[in-house]
Amino acid sequence: VFGVEREIEVIHNFVDSDRFVRVTDPAVRARFAHPDEALLVHVSNFRPVKRAADVVEVFARVASEIPARLLMIGDGPERAKAMELAQSLGVIGRTHFLGSFPDVETVLGISDLFLLPSQQASFGLAALEAMSCEVPVVASRAGGIPEVVQDGVTGFLADVGNVDTMADRALRVLRNRELYLSMGQAG
Repeated sequence: VFGVEREIEVIHNFVDSDRFVRVTDPAVRARFAHPDEALLVHVSNFRPVKRAADVVEVFARVASEIPARLLMIGDGPERAKAMELAQSLGVIGRTHFLGSFPDVETVLGISDLFLLPSQQASFGLAALEAMSCEVPVVASRAGGIPEVVQDGVTGFLADVGNVDTMADRALRVLRNRELYLSMGQAG
């Protein structure tokens, strides 16, 4: 009814926290990375708004500083371009394009950092899934993502397209074990 004030309760999306958990089995992680390598992950439908090229650029900057691998999960129109960029930046050998992956919670559960540089997102459910697995998130400050990722608490936010800042924040998390653990727990 117009003109009548009513209190509105917002109920945000949620994830199954029994399904999306940290995986501590080193054998599972060894399928994708060596123990001394940071494992970064991106999950999307590889549409232009997901900015998969930014993921690859951030990863190339990170991998130039520390031993690391990148898992790209999903499929879509920008996947081939992301693969070409990984090749041209010299990180294709450390980047794994897994396509549609039926057990995404396991991959999230063994990861060290989730990258979400989307230029538009209504909510950021993939970030919430990563955070449920105690994985810090580096994401763009776009759409509903800031409602999910608390800048400086559960991860870091940067302006859309600012791969330098995203790489800097990724390295900050991956080089500081105390920060990494506190962000994972806060998630």
